[in-house]
Amino acid sequence: MTKHQLKKCPESPNCVSTQTQQKNKKMDPIPFDLDPKEVKSVIKMVVENLPRTKLQSESTHYLHYIFKSKIFGFTDDVEFALDPEHKLIHFRSASRTGYSDMGVNKERMTEIGKGVKQALKNRTPSK
Repeated sequence: MTKHQLKKCPESPNCVSTQTQQKNKKMDPIPFDLDPKEVKSVIKMVVENLPRTKLQSESTHYLHYIFKSKIFGFTDDVEFALDPEHKLIHFRSASRTGYSDMGVNKERMTEIGKGVKQALKNRTPSK
């Protein structure tokens, strides 16, 4: 990952990202109004409450999680990159193996996105 730039999605359909140009894999980034440190703690709170999840690496504006599937133990990589300048959370979720993920990555990121948005809303001061 370069500054705010996540790894590209492969040609296989087992990936979603806010930074891809592939229409069927494109998701919207999550806007934020809080301090990036607080935003990162919100992401960690939401993601770490999910089963079979492990924080792999972390830097100032980046988080990389590993998710394991329940039955077969397949590994998926989930990355978050905070863009403080544009106040956006970018993310990517991709299966390491196989071709199709049966929509798991999109479903996961939709649910995480809802959780993060709700948690951010609860922390945003009233204007």
